[in-house]
Amino acid sequence: MLYIIYQGNHPEIAYRDGQEPIIHLEADLDDVLTWASRVSSRWAFTLSNAGAAYTEFRSTQDLLDEIDWEAVAARDWRASEVKEGKQAEFLVHQLFPWELVERIGVFSANVRAQVRGILDATQRPVIEIMKDWYY
Repeated sequence: MLYIIYQGNHPEIAYRDGQEPIIHLEADLDDVLTWASRVSSRWAFTLSNAGAAYTEFRSTQDLLDEIDWEAVAARDWRASEVKEGKQAEFLVHQLFPWELVERIGVFSANVRAQVRGILDATQRPVIEIMKDWYY
């Protein structure tokens, strides 16, 4: 999706303001799974794009090794199998607690300043410019 936003030319997406305002919220997978187990929250992950009709969903921790982690980490994803694997997603049903967010990745110092201005300093995770998370 970020790539589509970066391209700015998808006919079904009205948003055209680019990727700079997009922020990424990072959480530790083990912490999320521990929390989900404690509160009985449903979660799942996919092996590719969650919106595709052919996507495979998993919902047990012992199947995480089915994710193509090399594809997820790939910087060049032109090959179709890499492109599919790179789109793996982790989904939590209904609620994700703010306390699990460990880092906010932003594109620029301008967006970092905006995020700092919005969030209460006492409840704010680390905010870092992470250009390599963007196109």
